[in-house]
Amino acid sequence: MRVMRFLVFLLSLSALLAQAPAPRRAPSFQLPDQNGQFHDLLDYRGRVVVLEIMKTSCPHCKAFTAVLEQLKAKYAGKVAVLAIVNQPETQQTMQTYVSETKTTSPLLFDMGQVAYSYVRSGRIDLPRVYVIDAQGMIRADVSYSDATKPFFEKGGVITEVEKLINKK
Repeated sequence: MRVMRFLVFLLSLSALLAQAPAPRRAPSFQLPDQNGQFHDLLDYRGRVVVLEIMKTSCPHCKAFTAVLEQLKAKYAGKVAVLAIVNQPETQQTMQTYVSETKTTSPLLFDMGQVAYSYVRSGRIDLPRVYVIDAQGMIRADVSYSDATKPFFEKGGVITEVEKLINKK
């Protein structure tokens, strides 16, 4: 009987652990922004980083930019927001996006290597957001879908960031 209880306990524990993947270190990068200035992830150590992989023509990405601007204003100095775009984006499409959305966050140009090192698979649903804690560990990895709309549209990302800031 004791052995059965122990086995049930182990199975329950393994099911719980399987639901919450262990945090992993955020892959480092150094990428140029829309103005040619380079940004290194390590320069943001000590702050929570919200890293978005997005496309300038994505309507969900545009709507999420407003949420990210609110987040930056609320936690100035404690949170950094970075967005990564890939080809076929150009400096012109990036500049147009910045002027349309009034974003103050840098848009970083990637050739796919950095995005792939984060996603770890061949498919990237956009937008895709990584919330990275002050020590450089990925604490959230969220792709846009019907199930994750609250994260993107209802301030769920702000709640996630607040957990990390209040943890300090």
